[in-house]
Amino acid sequence: MAAPRMDPLTEPRGVRVALIAVAMGFLALFLFVPLVLVFVKAFEKGVSAYLAAVTEPVALQAIRLTLTTAAIAVPLNLVFGLAAAWAIAKFEFRGKNLLLTLIDVPFSVSPVISGMLFVLLFGAQGLIGPWLYEHDIKIIFALPGIVLSTLFVTSPFVARELIPLMQSQGSEEEEAALTLGAGGWQTFLRISLPKIKWGLVYGVVLCNARAMGEFGAVSVVSGHIRGVTTTLPLHVEMLYNEYQFAASFAVASLLTLLALLTLVAKAVIEHRAGAGIA
Repeated sequence: MAAPRMDPLTEPRGVRVALIAVAMGFLALFLFVPLVLVFVKAFEKGVSAYLAAVTEPVALQAIRLTLTTAAIAVPLNLVFGLAAAWAIAKFEFRGKNLLLTLIDVPFSVSPVISGMLFVLLFGAQGLIGPWLYEHDIKIIFALPGIVLSTLFVTSPFVARELIPLMQSQGSEEEEAALTLGAGGWQTFLRISLPKIKWGLVYGVVLCNARAMGEFGAVSVVSGHIRGVTTTLPLHVEMLYNEYQFAASFAVASLLTLLALLTLVAKAVIEHRAGAGIA
């Protein structure tokens, strides 16, 4: 006689219900309720006040600066992440483990500390600050400093998404293409890139979300110059500290929408990637 089929859910129904209730309660308390409150507070004084808060010149400048920073940092991190993942997954070389460790450094270092490191390097009293001042090159309290700090904190996202994916895929197909006479770029564009496209897009989405929402490192190097070096997160903080609560939540709702769009993009990419694997 065939052995009885084991039910994978062996816990009593009450235990399963309790676990699901705890999980849903946690999500409701720490995710859904805060999201709802952000939009409730944002529209507390009406739609006209909301539109005025998100379209005032300082807010528009913060939006432009945030988008500019992301537009510079994300493509650079895409190139770095792709090159680093390719080198680590496809080649054996001295210093490989060191490169892996360095990629993870931004995950282990506080963003505030990383911002202070840039100040110590490029600030007026920093290591090369006097030379920069003599040549009228401004990095700290300017766009270059904001971009550099954003680059640092977002640098692992693309690489860390691609490395395990490329390692699991191996290099047999690339070796076969090279054996058949394909060139390096031809092999990359026709064999390697299509295999990792969804992982690459996923890493870029996460990198972009972090770039637009970064606060700690940017706060240190920006100088909080209103209308000049304030990104969206910094602008939200300044409005809140000035007791302009409705305006601060209105601007914060833009970042919330960005987070929601990131989640939607993440779900779509995972679905497409799963469909491609299937």
